[in-house]
Amino acid sequence: MKLFVSEGNPHCLKVLAALEVTGVHCDVQYVNHEERVVPFLSRPALPALLLPGGLHLFSPNAICRYLFEVSGQDATCIKYSTIVSSLHSLQQNPLTVPQCLANGDRNPHSERTSVKAWFDRGAVMHSCQSAAQKVLQGKGLQGMKIFMQRQPAPQSSQCRGTQPCNSNPAELKRLPHLSPLKPHICLFPISLPQEGKRNLLVTSALPYVNNVPHLGNIIGCVLSADAFSRYGRLRGWNILFVCGTDEYGTATENKAREEGLTPQQICDKYHVIHSDIYKWFQIDFDFFGRTTTEKQTEIAQNIFWRIHKHGFLLEDTVEQLRCENCKRFLADRFVEGICPNCSYPEARGDQCDKCGRLINAVELREPQCKVCRQTPVVRSSKHLFLDLPKLEAQLEQWLDKSTSTGDWTANAKQITRSWLRDGLKPRCITRDLRWGTPVPHPDFKDKVFYVWFDAPIGYLSITANYTDQWEKWWKNPNQVELYNFMAKDNVPFHSVVFPCSLLGAQDNYTLVSHLIATEYLNYEDTKFSKSRGVGVFGDMAKDTGIPSDVWRFYLLYVRPEGQDSAFSWADMALKNNSELLNNLGNFINRGGMFVTKFFEGIVPVMELQQEDKTLLALVGWELQQYIQLMDKVKIRDALRHILNISRHGNQYIQVNEPWKKIKGGDTERQRAGTVTGVSVNVACLLSVMLLPYMPAVSQTIRDQLNAPPSCVNTMLQGTGTFVCCLSAGHRIGTVSPLFQKLEVDQIEALKKRFGGQQVFDPAAVPAAAAAMASVNGVDPEKAKQLTQVRALKTQKAEKAAITAEVAKLLDLKKQLALAEGKSPEPAPQKGKKK
Repeated sequence: MKLFVSEGNPHCLKVLAALEVTGVHCDVQYVNHEERVVPFLSRPALPALLLPGGLHLFSPNAICRYLFEVSGQDATCIKYSTIVSSLHSLQQNPLTVPQCLANGDRNPHSERTSVKAWFDRGAVMHSCQSAAQKVLQGKGLQGMKIFMQRQPAPQSSQCRGTQPCNSNPAELKRLPHLSPLKPHICLFPISLPQEGKRNLLVTSALPYVNNVPHLGNIIGCVLSADAFSRYGRLRGWNILFVCGTDEYGTATENKAREEGLTPQQICDKYHVIHSDIYKWFQIDFDFFGRTTTEKQTEIAQNIFWRIHKHGFLLEDTVEQLRCENCKRFLADRFVEGICPNCSYPEARGDQCDKCGRLINAVELREPQCKVCRQTPVVRSSKHLFLDLPKLEAQLEQWLDKSTSTGDWTANAKQITRSWLRDGLKPRCITRDLRWGTPVPHPDFKDKVFYVWFDAPIGYLSITANYTDQWEKWWKNPNQVELYNFMAKDNVPFHSVVFPCSLLGAQDNYTLVSHLIATEYLNYEDTKFSKSRGVGVFGDMAKDTGIPSDVWRFYLLYVRPEGQDSAFSWADMALKNNSELLNNLGNFINRGGMFVTKFFEGIVPVMELQQEDKTLLALVGWELQQYIQLMDKVKIRDALRHILNISRHGNQYIQVNEPWKKIKGGDTERQRAGTVTGVSVNVACLLSVMLLPYMPAVSQTIRDQLNAPPSCVNTMLQGTGTFVCCLSAGHRIGTVSPLFQKLEVDQIEALKKRFGGQQVFDPAAVPAAAAAMASVNGVDPEKAKQLTQVRALKTQKAEKAAITAEVAKLLDLKKQLALAEGKSPEPAPQKGKKK
């Protein structure tokens, strides 16, 4: 066997530690970090283990598992003192680790960190015995945290910088003697706030676990937060990006009832679905957790007792809706009715989705139990309230500072101010449910916390499951900036209710500095609806055959930043074919192809003229605008400047015609070389600017240009610096098209597939008509015809079919009028101008 590793690579260090522990005989070969030792991969992958049969393992976790298996050792029984001594051996032995790494020397051209420094800044070693922590502490390695994940893991996680321990089953299946249940060693850095750096704690609103997120959910929360987090890392900021599934509350109980499962089974099922969707969309969480954990209970109850201690809780008896048929109090989401504010007919028991007002279920007009559709009755129940009026002065003082110094979107400020303008009222924080975080107060032991008191605390508990040092992020307001990403309907809970909970706890919590709220994304000309089959949901996107990067691009292109926007299949095809294929992809491909075709893959010498300097000035200005907008989380607007750069580049190539000049004399050939060299360097810049939007395409461009890793870390520093990363003499890689055209017939088929169109069922009309007639007292035949017309419209039938049915209905009305001795012609409308 042969193991390929590179200097300064922490994943290689992990494998070397496992090799030392297991004692497996293996030739170790140090190679350049850009060398591609796995022949079928288009990118470097280190470490890589060449097996006797010619197969390669290139996941560090898989290599570690393989080494333990072939050595006959069970990782659960390893003596951890042996591991620690082996790691110290790696730190001190120049034959095992290159001297520059062991000594912590720094090469001016590549960042290399010593093993000691690697441990000091925090690392994680997966194991199964907490006693190992004592061993590590005894050796002075307090930066190590120890835990174990098995396959399947009880709660999944996504950790930036490494794959989860069980995340590469396809690779392991090719090795039948490898057990997927064996634990193994894994090292990766834990992110903690750092002195002298900008520390950003980024959260996206926790998605409800009980449903599959649609495109609007994805752009409103996780995708926007991901794009900003990726950008922040390019800027050199220290970022922790956390999210997870919100698993307690009525919605989960309701879904469990529908599917005939327990709430826990529903949570386990849909947590995996959410996690898989976000992985496919390349959402780069540092940690993706869940709220049904011991940490959640511990932290939520601690905050509750602190609020109670400081006198910010009230007890009161409230009137609630109770369904006598179901024999239970109805939680908010088990009730629907007419909104008392705007008369929207499908308002929930806690909030109206149309006007956005928070309401109490008893205020609904004509309420119905969602389970049995019976009318509930009003009954009394004792509950606990957060005394918001008592906290209002503190909240106002904090809001004035946060909204003036931070980046709050206009809608977030407006919604928050409207709440304060109306005056805060005590807010109930308990519910008569079974599925939730238990209220620890003895007088309320049969109740759980209301989900909107409990759910935001999930940010804290998810971070606590990521690191025991979670308080360095969440109780550190002077050093940490908190960014909350969400859709506008979640604003009041993040700007008023949750901050009041943390202010009331009086424990120096980090409060939101930047509240980023989107408007709504609609689907074509309607709303997303899973039940009606309308719209694209996360688990369906990958079945369309359209790459996830194209989905990311279009969703961020139409991101509803200032007003509602809509997903449109026709527009998506247009943007793909015009902006990606003909503009961006065309420019990047042309520059690379010119280098390959005219200069044998070597970047030519560049002698800049005024025209080149003009282009570079334009590119530099667009880069600065991009940075200014992204700093302010104007993600959609910043994307336009990327596309502007490629447009400038296409015009530059078109005017200079290097394909013609290359055939001329020395001066013209030199000019062709300059235009080509400038173009590929602009393409390299575009690859970096694209990374927050299209990470896979960004990497592909850099692979094709064979761009040095340093380009990623230099372009976006300060106000923006356009660096010539591909100097004369640089050899690029293999160039190929980046995008494919979306054809009209393909888009039409997808539009039809996700349009909710169903075959009209005439058999269903009589029953619906009879129900209408019995309720409204209308003529049964007329009711039948009217029902049929409504059904056709709802199911988006052909216009001709609807017109024919409307004609029948009008004829029926005339016959009815004649039979009643009335005029069959409609009465003229009064006051209507011609």
